[in-house]
Amino acid sequence: MKITIRDDYHDTIRTLDCFPKLDGHDVTIWNDHVQDVDALADRLADTEALVLIRERTHIRAPLLERLPNLRLISQRSVYPHIDIEDCTRLGVIVSSHLHADTPSFATAELTWGLILAAMRQIPQQMASLKSGNWQIGVGNTVGGRTLGIYGYGRIGKVVAGYGTAFGMKVLVWAREESRARAKADGYEVAASKEAFFERCDVLSLHMRLYDATRGIVMASDLARMKPTALLVNTSRAPLIEPDALVDGLRAGRPGMAAVDVYESEPVRDHPLLEMDNVICTPHIGYVTREEYELQFSDIFDQILAFTAGKPTNVVNAAVLENSR
Repeated sequence: MKITIRDDYHDTIRTLDCFPKLDGHDVTIWNDHVQDVDALADRLADTEALVLIRERTHIRAPLLERLPNLRLISQRSVYPHIDIEDCTRLGVIVSSHLHADTPSFATAELTWGLILAAMRQIPQQMASLKSGNWQIGVGNTVGGRTLGIYGYGRIGKVVAGYGTAFGMKVLVWAREESRARAKADGYEVAASKEAFFERCDVLSLHMRLYDATRGIVMASDLARMKPTALLVNTSRAPLIEPDALVDGLRAGRPGMAAVDVYESEPVRDHPLLEMDNVICTPHIGYVTREEYELQFSDIFDQILAFTAGKPTNVVNAAVLENSR
């Protein structure tokens, strides 16, 4: 098959141990990010199987309708960037392993790194030292403070465990089923969403983005946070109401933020990048070699299953019915 891999920024894919799974196929890898439909239609004109790295490229009808050779989109995790209905209409199978029971330790570890970096002002202290100065202020320890986990799923559960190991009091808010799991695991569940935002010293978001969670964190929620509190988002930017975080930080609630995700990526110009009380990283939560090996092994297995006539992890099963 003619396979195209998009948005491999660091030309990492061909160095993975799992890459030989594609031996015998015609593989093209693009290392830059392009979203222009005309440019993508030209690049993908002969593509039969398209490999996406998470949500870096949007696949909508205007592009799909110009790719008559496309038969398969293979990726991992959720797919808000793909127009599933139009894929089905055009006979394109979408295979995506949702790995519901597999924690993303890479994202959980980055989350914890951001918490410590923000609470101890590590980037700011480093910048001061490199500029020829000494300490710029006094940081805070995490032990004894309240760590809020908003969304108790596969990543939130791991981060809660890190918080316990560091002597924090873990407080959870999530949908009812997830709250029950957290309580069964021995964690305290907040009495209400309002109480959750009021009590947390560190509040970390761990939800998938879909219609029900888009904008679930509102300006009124942030206004309840302590002026000393830290909000961490390594999940998805649109979980927070548009402009609410920037406005809240400017108003002093929360007092700090650590962010790895943005509304439009890659980002090079954003108000958060200009704020001294914010630590920003370029969506590197899942960007580790170990995580890549795990993800792309699944993605390549989906391609091999498709070529064998037995597609797996099919999101749009209706396309299979239509092809019979």
